[in-house]
Amino acid sequence: MSKRALNRYLASVLAAFHFFAFAHVPVAQAAMVGTAEVVAEQRQKVDRVELRKMLDDEEVQERLAALGVERSQVEERINSLTPAELAQFNQQLAEAPAGAGAAGVIVLFLVIFIITDMLCATNIFSFVKCIN
Repeated sequence: MSKRALNRYLASVLAAFHFFAFAHVPVAQAAMVGTAEVVAEQRQKVDRVELRKMLDDEEVQERLAALGVERSQVEERINSLTPAELAQFNQQLAEAPAGAGAAGVIVLFLVIFIITDMLCATNIFSFVKCIN
């Protein structure tokens, strides 16, 4: 094999290697993120944390146990709430009377479970029919 043929072969091998090595690199995309979007995202995280903290209340734990609902199920449902549902539940909780804190939390969690049962995400209550 001549030197020229060897150089062509080596060049074609390197070109093929270069193509296969860099062909799958994803393209980075950048976009401006508005302040409102960042604030809304942080607010959702705070709301979820606040709901999880309410699970630490002894009265809430007793009532959930009496209903046969495990804490892990409640935390899973809190994590699966859409931003709109999360905002709605936190608004309802904020509007509840001060003395009805634990009872309000229990009602809130029951509503969460009923909605997720209706959406076929869970099957906790047998009396709730899936809408699909």
